[in-house]
Amino acid sequence: MRFPAVRGIIARRILANYHLDPAVARKVIPEPFVPKLVDGHAIGGICLIRLESVRPSFLPSAIGLSSENAAHRFAVEWKDGNVIREGVFVPRRDSSSRFNAAIGGLLFPGIHHLADFDTTDTGDRLSVSCSSRDGETRVSVEGGVASALPPCSIFSSVDSASAFFSRGALSYSNTNVEGVYDGLELRVDKWHVDALDTREVESTFFENTTLFPRGSIGFDCALLMRNISHEWHTRQQLHVSRIREPVERAALLKSR
Repeated sequence: MRFPAVRGIIARRILANYHLDPAVARKVIPEPFVPKLVDGHAIGGICLIRLESVRPSFLPSAIGLSSENAAHRFAVEWKDGNVIREGVFVPRRDSSSRFNAAIGGLLFPGIHHLADFDTTDTGDRLSVSCSSRDGETRVSVEGGVASALPPCSIFSSVDSASAFFSRGALSYSNTNVEGVYDGLELRVDKWHVDALDTREVESTFFENTTLFPRGSIGFDCALLMRNISHEWHTRQQLHVSRIREPVERAALLKSR
């Protein structure tokens, strides 16, 4: 049994994004997912999100919980019958909340690892860092609101980046069973992002040269969302064994 829907406020959400060599990304992203490409590049990144007033949608906001959370993610596509779906694959979730860590993968989709967060937010400038208790993850982003994306970005504008990431509302993440992925859909009342001019972006995951050899990955851009009402909806698990492989995966890769 899982919560069918959870409602709250996204007080702050940072999307720090990288562009990657698709061949390298395919080695990290498991079946049945394949990278969704932009201008010939795969897209990976970190979502650093502060959630407030989070509770089952039928309960009042006064009893809701707050937490800091981090998710490493990739923009992906996969085959669903004759339809190509798009969303994100999340190999790792971290949270400041012991409650999230306790129910993640059980009453709520996605295994959450307990982590310590350090945040400074003055409105114009912000800094968020995350260190997991198991020592596997360290993330840090520092920056301020900007009017445009950096020159290194493969996106032509804030609007084009916003449109791309808005289509990544459906995520699948690892479970304790190989080849089985938890589904979670984010619904927001109003989607809006601003560009974030970053002074520092650090990720032990994306800086791992064993996974991402030098020259195969580069920082792209960062985006910021604030004070947005939202709901999380549980979606049916995805089982690789139920998907016709490798025919469908090969066909999807060929279409790219």
